[in-house]
Formats: sequence, structure tokens, C-alpha cells
Amino acid sequence: MQVLRTPDSAFAQLPDFPYNPRYTTVGDALRMHYVDEGEGPVLLLLHGEPSWSYLYRKMIPRLVAGGLRIIAPDLIGFGRSDKPSAQSDYTYAKHLAWMRDFIDGLALNNIHLFVQDWGGLLGLRLVADQPQRFASIAAANTMLPTGSVAPPQAFLDWQKFATSSPKFDIATVLQRATVTELSPEELAAYNAPFPSEAYKAGARSFPALVPTSEDDPESDNNKKAWMTLAQWDKPFLTLFSDQDPITRGGDQVFQKLVPGTKKQAHQTVVGGHFLQEDAAPELAAALIAFIRSE
Repeated sequence: MQVLRTPDSAFAQLPDFPYNPRYTTVGDALRMHYVDEGEGPVLLLLHGEPSWSYLYRKMIPRLVAGGLRIIAPDLIGFGRSDKPSAQSDYTYAKHLAWMRDFIDGLALNNIHLFVQDWGGLLGLRLVADQPQRFASIAAANTMLPTGSVAPPQAFLDWQKFATSSPKFDIATVLQRATVTELSPEELAAYNAPFPSEAYKAGARSFPALVPTSEDDPESDNNKKAWMTLAQWDKPFLTLFSDQDPITRGGDQVFQKLVPGTKKQAHQTVVGGHFLQEDAAPELAAALIAFIRSE
């Protein structure tokens, strides 16, 4: 496996992201970056495709001020983390193994989990594998697909584009799925981890790893995870946005199937798919209140 590492110089000009990089080792000696700020109950923030921990820059200071310890990793292939160079290097199972190593390496327990996009496909599986390590879940614009329901055409189009488009500009993807207009400096920050096409194998591969049929190798495992979630009676909060064509309605599925969603202060916020850009104050306030209420 050839592994690429984005030079530190690429991250020299990151607006509103002053955090010193921290690293741990996962898998076969892959370096994984994470933000670790604040003190108090642990809130693990998992990003998705094709973003990185920079997505949480508007939320982290608010959450820290609210008395939480924030841990926000960059998934392998993203951000400051190492990037295997071939799309075939990435599988759903490998991403799960890397995240298990991350949680074990930091000895995290009693975790409050916030997931969005692929953060949910990974995070909800981690909960199903080791429910005793998690205290609560907050899900935003995500799902745990089994392939038993056909995905929207918008997602199938996205799969094809990410895998085969001659040009795959990360910042453009973020902007098109966000109602807030990002500054040139913010757009550059989203592109910073990917100084050339060679670094984008992880970002290009992720959409194709989503189970869209029951023939997918992870379909049965996701069905088993749903069986655990169907018995999850610890707190579970949904914080979806009103303008995401991919995950619209997912909050209602969770609220119907997961017992822990009962009597929670679920919210629908104004925003696109990357609601962390559009509704950071609302999300941070909801998470602080949610965790304090426990």
C-alpha cells in the first residue's frame, strides 16, 4: 500500500482553526489526526464525505465553552490523516477498523457521539459493536443504509460523479451542499488536504462504499446494527436540516425505530447537507443541552 501524507505547509493558512495537531496510529502504521480540546464529558464528532475536522470549526469553541471535551478525528484519507493512494485501499470494513483503533488508542469511554454523513455509517456501527462505550447519540443528516431501500437518484448520481469525474474539486462539493457562502479562504481550507488528484482516493471511494443493494458485503452487518439500535434506550437525538435532498426524512426513521429517541428535543435546522456550516450555533446549543439533560 502506497501512503501519501499531506505536507504540514498545506495547512499553514486555516481560518478559525487554531488547534495544534495531534496524532495516533491506527491499522498498519497509518497516522490519524484529531482535535482534542476542552475538559468534561467526551463528545466525539465524526465527519463525512469529503470533509474533515475543519467542518467543526464553528462548533468546537462553543462546545468547549459549554463544558465538553471535544474530539474530532480526520478519517483516514482526509484532513491531516494519512491517505492510501488507491481507491481499492478503502473499504467500509477498513474504515471501521481504523476508527476502532482510534477509540481504543485514546481509551475513550462514556462517549457522547455526534455523527453526520459517513460519520453515521461508521459511528452507528461502532455503537452497535460496543454499545457499552457510548452514553448517547446525536445524528444529523445521516443514515445507516442496508440496501433494502433504493437510494434517491441524487445519491446515485453523486456516486457516479465522485468515482469517475475527471475533476473532483472538494471545495466545490462543500459549497454546493451548503446554503452559507464560504469565503475563498474557507474553500481553500477544504481543499488543503488534497494538493493533487493523487491524494483524493479516499474521497473518491467513499460514496461507492455505501450499501445500495442487499448484495453489498456490509448489508447484513448494517441490518445487525439496526437490531442493536432497535433496542437502544440511551438518549438519541436527531438534528437534521431542512434542505438536504440525500438524507431528508432520515430523522423520522430514527425516531420511529430507536427507543432512545422518545421524549428528546429533536430539531430541524435551516441548512444544507453540511449543516455544521449553516447552523453551528443551533447545533452546539442543542448538543450542550442534550448532554447536560442526561
